[in-house]
Amino acid sequence: MNQTDDNAEALRAGAESYRDPYLGQTLGDAKAVTEVHIGAGEARLGITLGFPCSDYAPELGAALRTHLAAVLGNRSLTLRLQSSITAHAVQRTLKPLENVKNIVAVASGKGGVGKSTTAANLALAWAAQGAKVGLLDADIYGPSQPMIMGLSGQKPTSVDGKQLNPLLAHGVAVMSIGFLIDAEQPMAWRGPMVTQALTQLLGDTHWGELDYLVVDMPPGTGDIQLTLSQRVPVSGAVIVTTPQDIALLDARKGLKMFEKVEVRVLGIVENMSVHVCSNCGHAEHIFGAGGGASMARQYGVQLLGELPLDVRIREEADGGTPTVVAEPASLRAQAYFKMARRTAAALATMNKDYSRLFPTIRVEST
Repeated sequence: MNQTDDNAEALRAGAESYRDPYLGQTLGDAKAVTEVHIGAGEARLGITLGFPCSDYAPELGAALRTHLAAVLGNRSLTLRLQSSITAHAVQRTLKPLENVKNIVAVASGKGGVGKSTTAANLALAWAAQGAKVGLLDADIYGPSQPMIMGLSGQKPTSVDGKQLNPLLAHGVAVMSIGFLIDAEQPMAWRGPMVTQALTQLLGDTHWGELDYLVVDMPPGTGDIQLTLSQRVPVSGAVIVTTPQDIALLDARKGLKMFEKVEVRVLGIVENMSVHVCSNCGHAEHIFGAGGGASMARQYGVQLLGELPLDVRIREEADGGTPTVVAEPASLRAQAYFKMARRTAAALATMNKDYSRLFPTIRVEST
């Protein structure tokens, strides 16, 4: 083995020993290093991650240059970063949707914690990072995604009379019962009708090929939520809460519900974590501090993000242009982008779905 080969092996070993902060594991454990080249004046690395990462290259590149300083010496480092999003396992009793790789449920134990705004910005952040994303508004009684996504008053179409085409907003395919009813019409339906409506919206929508379908779940942990969790093939769930104790009590119930139906909880999102005054810049934890982090430690899951309490987030959602789209470079939007990256990275470490690789076996009488 010559010196160049030795250097290349040292570069690979160094790169594989780097622990990615979003994956929570080394690049070697993630089998993410796909290309290694080292020359007299420059080095190249190819990295493939299992989550959307189109704007992660500058951050990862800087971290790798520091981590590999001894190996690189005076050489420059060129990083070729790409993503490869795969399907992950769902509940054992269910089969994944044919063209949807991963369904991610966004849930809360109670209403009023910003679940729908969080779900919309999560979907938009993934789409902005290059993923193919859909958003299903599963809150039959109080659908809010038509307003948040700027689609109020619009109706879906159908080519074959069997499947509905989702509406498109900011690069995301969206479906909601709110598209099919009058905005002021109350949904006086009992539980079985609600679950049937949701399963039809899920199964009778022509989603196309999706990497992620974000499901904005109805708030609470009653019969409807439990039934939906048992019928929808979910790859992972996100629990949204605020820091206050009363919200955390209900969030814990939501987490335990998903455990009961064998849906992995990817982590906790603490919404309205801190308020920064728009006039003086004073930061204040209006609803308390550290509740989401404490709950995450208690149940052994990740704290995916601490999102700010900011009037502009409310204004942008009410105006149909959520924060991730309205001001992508702002600090409040970056909090959503980092939360989305942690969520997708947590999903990327899960067991993959291999059911699609097996042939369908039919038994026929002859």
